[in-house]
Amino acid sequence: MELTKLKGVGEKTAEHFAKLDLYTTEDLLKHYPRTYDIYNEPVTIKTLEDLDEESAIEGVVCKSPDIFGSGKIKILSAKLKDMDGTIFEVVFFNMPYLKASLKLGARYVFRGKFKIKGNHYCLEQPKIFTLAKYNELKGTMMPIYPLTKGLSNNMMLKCISQVLDINKDYLEPEFIPSWVREKYELAEHNFAIQNIHFPKEFDDYIKARHRLAFEEFFLFILATLSLKSTKESNPNSFHIKRLKEVDELLNDLPFKLTNAQLRTLDEVRSDLTGDRTMSRLIQGDVGSGKTIVATISLLEVALNGYQGAMMVPTEVLAIQHFESLKSLFETNNLDIKVELLVGSMTKKQKEKAYERIESGESQIIVGTHALIQEKLVYKDLALVITDEQHRFGVCQRENFAGKGNRPHILVMSATPIPRTLAIILYGDLDISIIDEMPKGRLPIKNAVVDESYRKNAESFLNREVSKGHQCYVICPMVEESENFEAANVIDYTKNLKTKLPNCKIEYLHGKLKPKEKEEIMRRFSNREIDILVSTTVIEVGVNVPNATVMLIENAEMFGLAGLHQLRGRVGRGDAQSYCIFMTGKKSEKIKKRLDILNKSNDGFEIARKDLELRGPGDFFGVRQSGDFDFGIADVFADSKTLKECADAAKTIYDSDNTLSSKDNIYLKKKVIEYTGKVLEKINL
Repeated sequence: MELTKLKGVGEKTAEHFAKLDLYTTEDLLKHYPRTYDIYNEPVTIKTLEDLDEESAIEGVVCKSPDIFGSGKIKILSAKLKDMDGTIFEVVFFNMPYLKASLKLGARYVFRGKFKIKGNHYCLEQPKIFTLAKYNELKGTMMPIYPLTKGLSNNMMLKCISQVLDINKDYLEPEFIPSWVREKYELAEHNFAIQNIHFPKEFDDYIKARHRLAFEEFFLFILATLSLKSTKESNPNSFHIKRLKEVDELLNDLPFKLTNAQLRTLDEVRSDLTGDRTMSRLIQGDVGSGKTIVATISLLEVALNGYQGAMMVPTEVLAIQHFESLKSLFETNNLDIKVELLVGSMTKKQKEKAYERIESGESQIIVGTHALIQEKLVYKDLALVITDEQHRFGVCQRENFAGKGNRPHILVMSATPIPRTLAIILYGDLDISIIDEMPKGRLPIKNAVVDESYRKNAESFLNREVSKGHQCYVICPMVEESENFEAANVIDYTKNLKTKLPNCKIEYLHGKLKPKEKEEIMRRFSNREIDILVSTTVIEVGVNVPNATVMLIENAEMFGLAGLHQLRGRVGRGDAQSYCIFMTGKKSEKIKKRLDILNKSNDGFEIARKDLELRGPGDFFGVRQSGDFDFGIADVFADSKTLKECADAAKTIYDSDNTLSSKDNIYLKKKVIEYTGKVLEKINL
């Protein structure tokens, strides 16, 4: 049902929802809370652990309130004692009428964030409850949703409540087989949807989240199994030999490959010359040197008389790879024709490229999704390399496989997923890991700082730009949002331009049109922009060796694995590089977590330690592995659930790979729906 059918949702409000990709009531139910406002037992000041967390405190008025100010602003101040006898102050703005309630001896529960003013604790503009009212609320969890400008949390609550009320007489058929639900103690689907939005107690939230995470993984794995072909049944139809020209190029490179690169390259070359079609994943941290392994593999295929294709996420990155390949081959006197194919090319340019590819004149083709368009015909495609696999997926690999003989597949990913989990997520791929960094690179210098360091950070950006370098600034949000305090790209850019007028500053975010994003990244790559303020869309960006500073605002809001990926955008040149993790909260817990990044540059180790710091129910705001497009499941936090899903899915697939049995009727329907949405997202 369309959202405009809901009470209170007109065309304008629907436009705001559309900014969050919410168009139907089904979309809305899958728009899960980012966190919850939990009405905990009131605390005393002595037991406060974190001033930045909202707390409830029971207090008795010990001094009659005073009212200060004149004109438009009236300030009411009252002194209270908590249950341990500690004095604290409450301050209200433009609420003089509260003076009648805050009489000597009156007892209330106040809820807000404490500040230290001088030598005493203070609550500014707290919510105020009678003891009876707070006791009613105690233990409840109020959902807080991801929002955008024009949408309030209250509007989101009302709309989701409406949808749940409309659907109360309609129960979606249970699609996970009963034996799976019993074995893994899964709640029923409709219970999970109700209790992820409005849990009556914390235990209901845990059950709901577990069920929804399980079903996301479960459908993903079954869809993957249904889309792929078993690689053992695919014989190698290409006659590829190891050639001396490739070995000569390796010896003539201006740098020496690491042992991990050489080991991985040997595994790839063995696959290319083996009996079966290669399906291999190369995992390696940002900057570990995956691209040169891909380059050598493409060269080997081309010199054997076949075609190779490399598909990357952005046009700017495609252009960069294209120019890099051409330069390498020309420098080494290798007559290899490299073709670029991207969406922004004119119709005539594309048609000419199609002709050269179909005739075989073009031996190596580099591009974006344009490489899998229906019109494109390859003469003899033997190798396909996809960069950042999680942004393409098994569907595209299968699409490539339909273009003539099934080509060898090589996938590259910088996401630091432990091997055991990677085997599940990339079940049809063998895995190579590049676990060494190239020698000679200066380690990135890191700093975890709070707001008090802001002026220094801005001066530091200015100094680096004056030296001729470039900088990134990462914000968690595109624009200002109600009920969600965090740096946003648009306002941050305006503000920074006034503070650093001599710097060329632009912003980048996912809501810009593709051509706009590509143009901004091209200009940054060409040094036409000094400071790029961006959301995490630059995580898969271009190689900009001149960028030496990465400043990440509200760093506490990101998973450590994501922060590590962002940090990898700098440190790619000869100059010393820096990463500044700016946090808006003075919390020892947050500092301890972010300090992990100070002590390690190993993405796998960082992900493991981050997981250790979190308890079983500590999932609020955690989205480390959003690259896989799961709504609530997290590859790291839910690793145990992922393994359980893999076991269950394999058991079902082995006994009923068409999902045709009576027990799997609804499951088959769900898998088909899920697969269809994946295909639709990539416009196939």
